[in-house]
Amino acid sequence: MRGRTVARAVPMARQDANSALMLRLTAVIVMLAMLVAAGSAFARGAPESFAPLVKKLKPSVVNIQVTQQPGTGSPGQVPQIPQVPPGSPFEEFFKDFFDKRRQQNPHSRPLISVGSGFVVDAEDLIVTNNHVIDGADEIRVFFSDGESLDAELVGTDPKTDVAVLRVKPDEAMQLTAVPWGDSDTAEEGDWVIAIGNPLGLGGTVTAGIISARGRDIRSGPYDDFIQTDASINKGNSGGPLFNVDGEVVGINTAIFSQSGGSIGIGFAVPSNLARPVAEQLVEFGRTKRGWLGVRIQSVTDEIAEGLGMDQPRGALVAGVTDESPAGAAGIKSGDVIVEFNGQDIDEMRALPRIVAGTGVGKAVPVTVWRKGKLEQFTVTLGELEKAEKALASSDEQAEEPASRESDLASLGMKLSPMTDDVRERFSISTEDGAVVTEVVPDSAAAEKGLRAGDVIIEVNQEAVQGPGDVARRVAEIEERKGRSVLLLVVRGDDRLFVAVRLKQS
Repeated sequence: MRGRTVARAVPMARQDANSALMLRLTAVIVMLAMLVAAGSAFARGAPESFAPLVKKLKPSVVNIQVTQQPGTGSPGQVPQIPQVPPGSPFEEFFKDFFDKRRQQNPHSRPLISVGSGFVVDAEDLIVTNNHVIDGADEIRVFFSDGESLDAELVGTDPKTDVAVLRVKPDEAMQLTAVPWGDSDTAEEGDWVIAIGNPLGLGGTVTAGIISARGRDIRSGPYDDFIQTDASINKGNSGGPLFNVDGEVVGINTAIFSQSGGSIGIGFAVPSNLARPVAEQLVEFGRTKRGWLGVRIQSVTDEIAEGLGMDQPRGALVAGVTDESPAGAAGIKSGDVIVEFNGQDIDEMRALPRIVAGTGVGKAVPVTVWRKGKLEQFTVTLGELEKAEKALASSDEQAEEPASRESDLASLGMKLSPMTDDVRERFSISTEDGAVVTEVVPDSAAAEKGLRAGDVIIEVNQEAVQGPGDVARRVAEIEERKGRSVLLLVVRGDDRLFVAVRLKQS
């Protein structure tokens, strides 16, 4: 019996050993595969040389020379030659005098500046920055093979600093176009290559990584810059920022520098912002942006608390323009837009960019936070450019009303009803509300920037007619042990929400 048991036990042990060996081999194979994959990914991200890629891309990058004639009345410009009778002895005198003055005066000569650009259509189209060609009388484009062509301006958009040029190559000249890339997939740490015309030196290549995304450098309403440490200098403006696949993920636009030279902080307009603008400029000669028709501000911690939100997010609607898409859809002042067309609005400055990039006439879902809950509306967008012209001089008016003066010690200010004297004293155009006549230094109101002449028209999203209404609303909030009051204030032509902490007893 023992012999049989042993005889059966030996093959079983051998089988277990084989299984364990197979498991180990499988684990080793999987590990090797992972290492190979990681190695190939690393090799793709950091090639031994960018030379093959540069050789392929360089013909698509152009140098741009802009000539601007001196304008009338520009600083230091030499006056025109006085009118004198033909043949007069003064004619030659004045001519010689003014010719010498012009030779001494640089403002009397054509101004020449340089920049960069890139071909996006092998037939005729080139993209650059608006500021490269702004004010140009003549634009000439130079290619890497030494050829050059005159260019005409197709369209320009100062808000995103994008411009499109058109050239007319002959049949023998072949342009090389580059594809747009998806800047949304570009990540911090990815390799990028900048090619351009820094300091007028001609085609120059620099490499670096994406240092950051979504930078707001306060240059325009749609700031969403890619930051890179690839060397960018004056003259690189308008040139492309490539990924390692040879796609344009940005247009090099600005640098941060105290000396004027590169210190490794450059900024590029992301391709997903620039591309639709360029396409609209080609199709229409101008931009056509979506328009919602709201004035917005950021949601602070205190405002979020006053509105019953669990955390600050979204864009707070401070006002709704008359006859706007938002107003027609039912969006009101005090709403917080937290989602637009399926995209979360994490911060206020994201909304204008998303709205602008949405098609004119498109019906989109908008989710707002209103009085403690989420509500959804459908908005059919208008066109921003048309609205800006139509609304250039529109003012909102209100109605009547008043009550007696009030001293709000818990907020640190005094209020007055809307009287003719008060309206004249503070140059107020609105018709109702409670006028701030005095703000106590170092008070909660002073800390939030409230000042004499401000008009309070809402308290916690409820309309008020005068100081008495404000006092009652504040008292109710104090009874509920509230810690702050949300005020809607009219200041000149602006409306803004201000969350003021209540003085705790």
